[in-house]
Amino acid sequence: MSRSLVQPIGQKRLTNVAVVRLKKHGNRFEIACYKNKVLSWRSGVEKDLDEVLQSQTVYSNVSKGVLAKSKDLVAAFGTDDQAKICLEILDKGELQVAGKERESHLSSQFRDIATIVMQKTINPETQRPYTISMIERLMHDIHFAVDPNSSSKKQALEVIRDLQKRFPIKRCPMKLRLYVPSHNASSLLEKLHGWCSTIDSKDESGNQLSIICELEPSLFRECDGLMRTLQGRLEILAVNVHVDSDTIVDNYDDLDYKPSLPRKSITTPVSQLSEKLEKQVISEEAESSQGARKQKCNTCDVLIGDAKEYREHCKSEWHKHNLRRKTRQLPPLSAKECLADLDIVDSNTDLKDYSF
Repeated sequence: MSRSLVQPIGQKRLTNVAVVRLKKHGNRFEIACYKNKVLSWRSGVEKDLDEVLQSQTVYSNVSKGVLAKSKDLVAAFGTDDQAKICLEILDKGELQVAGKERESHLSSQFRDIATIVMQKTINPETQRPYTISMIERLMHDIHFAVDPNSSSKKQALEVIRDLQKRFPIKRCPMKLRLYVPSHNASSLLEKLHGWCSTIDSKDESGNQLSIICELEPSLFRECDGLMRTLQGRLEILAVNVHVDSDTIVDNYDDLDYKPSLPRKSITTPVSQLSEKLEKQVISEEAESSQGARKQKCNTCDVLIGDAKEYREHCKSEWHKHNLRRKTRQLPPLSAKECLADLDIVDSNTDLKDYSF
């Protein structure tokens, strides 16, 4: 009694590969490539075709190992040369990516775009950049979708233009140093005034004038053309100019601290810190009057009372804030400066509920 031969129907071949697919002339053609090599080939990094293709064979279904028919190849490509057809599919075909891999790539590119937007923009009211979380939330509000076939920088510039239509946001100015002959200085200054540019300094040496200014990035090409016309030259000192937070804190040095009245049933870290600092100042004055021995906190650069008060000081927000500044190689702040800095941080956290 003859027994029929059973063929394995569900067998899969070439599963751990990157598949490039091209639909042409009503048929589907696929080639098997190594992972992470297709993008390198298209960007010009990889030159060896054997490092990209696992085999110079055209399939109709790579996962099942079904080869494409010769008559379909001739009808679609005009030839049955496998090498030429593989090159065309590799250049024009669509790279098949798994769902989780695609989602991870889009999420990473979305984060890169948000980072570029944060670096290139500021809040026109505070002249400081938005946080990365706020930029991502604004991008979600305008229903931004990542295009995997476009560069992150190009998409970031498009996002900035879309955000400027709905939210208070603007591009960071560029800091330039302009060199121009003295007889053309008046034309340059007049043009900078028309551009509403901020001039930081002027320096004239001999027959040449040097100007350091801040300019909108959209005017850079026009400024470059003007400098060529005026027989001058320019240098880019900074692509994006941001206001440092320490600069804002320094503005509080000349102000006398006046503790505000506490709100009913509301206690904030800043108010708690102010109460502790007031008690600590009183205790320091008492200790100084008694001539007691004090311990010095090198982090805050201040003299503390006995061991118990020193331990309380190490638990305070003042000491913790100066520790964070010390890790960033920043100088310590005094008690009043620390209160001002924490007040600014506390106001920034309130921006999460801010409605544009």
